[in-house]
Formats: sequence, structure tokens, C-alpha cells
Amino acid sequence: MVVRRPPGRRAQILAVAADRFHRSGYHQVSMTEVAAGVGITAPALYRHFRGKPELLDRAVRLGLDALGDGLRAAGSTTELGAVLAEVAVAHRPLGTLVQRDARLLPPARRAALRRELRADVALMAAVLRAERPELSPPDAELLCWSALSGCAGLSYQSVAPQPRRAEALLRELVAAVLAVPLDDTAPGPSLPTGEVPRPRPQARREELLAAAVRLFHQRGFDNVSTDQLGAAVGISGPSVYRHFDSKAQLLAASLVRSRERLWHEVDGAISTAAGPAEALAAGLGAYVDFALRNGDYLGAMLSETERLAPPDRRAAVDFRRDFLRTWVGLLRQVRPEYDAVTARIRVHALFSLVNDGVRNRPYSARPDLGDCLRRIGRAVLGVDA
Repeated sequence: MVVRRPPGRRAQILAVAADRFHRSGYHQVSMTEVAAGVGITAPALYRHFRGKPELLDRAVRLGLDALGDGLRAAGSTTELGAVLAEVAVAHRPLGTLVQRDARLLPPARRAALRRELRADVALMAAVLRAERPELSPPDAELLCWSALSGCAGLSYQSVAPQPRRAEALLRELVAAVLAVPLDDTAPGPSLPTGEVPRPRPQARREELLAAAVRLFHQRGFDNVSTDQLGAAVGISGPSVYRHFDSKAQLLAASLVRSRERLWHEVDGAISTAAGPAEALAAGLGAYVDFALRNGDYLGAMLSETERLAPPDRRAAVDFRRDFLRTWVGLLRQVRPEYDAVTARIRVHALFSLVNDGVRNRPYSARPDLGDCLRRIGRAVLGVDA
């Protein structure tokens, strides 16, 4: 007797896998959990996919294929906005899968994904420059990357907003981003390349914290050894344990130190401003400035929080929730017509495009990137009067 598989089973598996990876992080999800979510056994799951890497690759591919198909058919910036919004809502996990988990794919697949995204942005930039011929190719591509990243911010909503409403707002955000003028942006000041020296032994601990953030972001927690951490600051691997009991403790301490600095800089700018509008502008400037100097932390915060022990992970999640709440509340003071859902979508879009912008080469090397991101950020927040 021939046993026929239910139609659409592979698509069902991919949808469950994408949702699990999105919610819990790739490392925290087992094939058994994915199988249970579909209602099949783990051996049955392996008849469809060879393992988690293939599941992740195909889940990302599913969303990118939808994005590419839509962009190839778009002939105006309005249609570009419709495609980005529709894909962001229909494939909500795609943002976190690309920004956080895709780095875990094999190198060849990561390179292919990057090429595909660049091709998508090139398609968008061609459409944008047809409507705005004054834009240089780099300016058009930066705006298109920002629109793409801003829409990916929908992935970080803890509760999915009503689809039609989310699509309408994302279309509005894309239109605002693609309309931002970049012809008279100003280069920012030279940024410091290192921390101020501190007396030893505190300096060694600080060096390890900075090196850990950088290496964990670039290579991933599991791919960094204590020998590599020690070598980064000129000590042996075992000497790391003179400062931290474990690699996990070093990860937790490095993220705590970085978010303390983030809060100190942003809250300091907000709390000394004269009013809500000034506070929002000051906070945006402080966040962009911090991001330009601390891209490794923003990347590690996004990608490595799931590797923390449960108490440390809860503290990191609580900080992000409180940080978001501060921005949402401030934005609603400036734009009282926004409800909480609208404000959250806009703030998530801001964080996503800034975090991507400072780490997205070659655009991250622009001397005027800070000014560009502040302008784009104001447009996304809807306060670009």
C-alpha cells in the first residue's frame, strides 16, 4: 500500500520551523519540537529535511523568494512599498531569521543570501532613481536598505498587529523613507576607536568585555573559544578564568556593560531636553551616535541573548521591553494621535534600520551615515516636520 503524504506538508513544516526559530532562537529549537508542532514524529520530519540547517535555509528562502518575486514586478515606489509591507506581514519571522539566525548558515549559503538581498536592493534602487533621478546610486541604495530593514522591524513585535493595519502603516513608512532627501547630509565627527585606559587590573576586565562583544557578534558564541578571547587581549585562554568563571558569564557581563552604556547615553540625552519633541530628537541623536560606536554590541544583543542563562536572558529581555516602552511613551507625547500599536511599529522600525545601517557594509563606512540615519529615523517616527 502506498502512503501518501498530506499535501503542503513541507510548507507546513517550514511555517512551524520559522515561527519556532523566530520566537525562541535557532539554538533553542529542536527537530523534535518542530515535528511536534506539525503533528508528526521526528523520523517523519527527517524524511522531508535533513536537519535544522536545511530547515533554516529553506525557511529564509521561502520569504526571500516571495520578496524577490514581488520586487521584480514592481514598477513604482508605491508598488515597492506594497511588496515590502505584504512580505513583512505574511512572513513575519523573516526579519529575525535574516538579521539574527542566517549567520548560522554555512558560509556558501550566507554569501548567496547576501547576494540575493543586494540584487533585491538594486531592483528597488532602480525604481527609486527613476522617480528621483537626483539621487546618487549609493543614496538610493541606502534608502532602499533602510526601507527593507524598517519593515523587518515588524518581526520584533511581541504580538502580531492586525494584518491590514500593519500593511497600511508599513506602506506609509516605506514611502516616507524613500522620500528622505540626502543631498546635503553632513559628515559626523571622528569616532573614538577604543576605550579610555583604566588602571589595571580593571583594564584587563574591560578589555575582555569589549573583545567578547566583538567576537561573539562576529563569530557567534559557540564559535569563540577562551583561547581566542584571551588572545584578543594578549593573555592565555586559561587566564580568562581569572576574571570570569565561564564564557557564559563573560557573555552576560559584556551585554550588561553595553546596555548600561546605552541607557546612560540615551537617557541622559532625553532627561536633559526641554520638552517631549526636543527629548525625542535628542534621544534619536544619542541612539544613532551610540550605534555608530557600538555596532558589535547591537549585533551581539540581537544574536546572542538566547545563549544567556535564563535569569540573564530575562534581564536582557526586560531591559529591551523597558527601553521600548520609554520610546513609545515619548513618541506618543509628541504625536498624541498615535495609539500604542502605531507607536510600537514605528519605534521597532527605527531600531531595526539603525541597527542594520551601522553594520551594513559598505554603507556603514559613509562619513555622513549618522546624519542620514537621523533623517531617516525622523521620517519613520513621523516627526520630520
